[in-house]
Amino acid sequence: MSINRLSVAGLLVFIGVAEFLLLMLIAETLYPGYSVSRNYISDLGVGPTAILFNSSIIIMGLLLVIAAILVWGLSKVFAVTIALTGIGAMGVGVFPETVHPLHLIFALIAFLFASISSYPTIKISRSPGRALWPILGTIGLIALILYIMHMYLGLGPGGMERMIVYPNLTWALAFSAELMNYKDASGV
Repeated sequence: MSINRLSVAGLLVFIGVAEFLLLMLIAETLYPGYSVSRNYISDLGVGPTAILFNSSIIIMGLLLVIAAILVWGLSKVFAVTIALTGIGAMGVGVFPETVHPLHLIFALIAFLFASISSYPTIKISRSPGRALWPILGTIGLIALILYIMHMYLGLGPGGMERMIVYPNLTWALAFSAELMNYKDASGV
């Protein structure tokens, strides 16, 4: 049995997203006085959890860029959007929030293209849940707009930022599992 490029891409996306999510949660518990409501996610990239957070987001970004190269033949639009998401994520880790304005630019790229990346999946997904991926991406986009407008809906800035990130991590994990098992029209 041969492993195809899409299976490898799915595995890379899954590893990248899962390791980032888990290490982010660990960093939140290790950061003294951290509040998911009051603190920004990127606060984890400075101080006692900087190495853990920054390395995990850089690794995720790198794996997304590699996955983008592997999915190029399946969907160029998806490949470009997922590559931009990865570049944004790497930039967030390389330029922590103390480096203005680079951190903000890379964070916006990551947030925006993570959400947009969900849209091309509706055409390439064969899962019954394929309509859910763009819904989750849309939740991320709406949350991004609210976040930019400082409308936190009682969640605080950290809570609203997570409403951008968590839906996108969710669809990425689900879609990556599908990619790992993707078969082309010939059954390969």
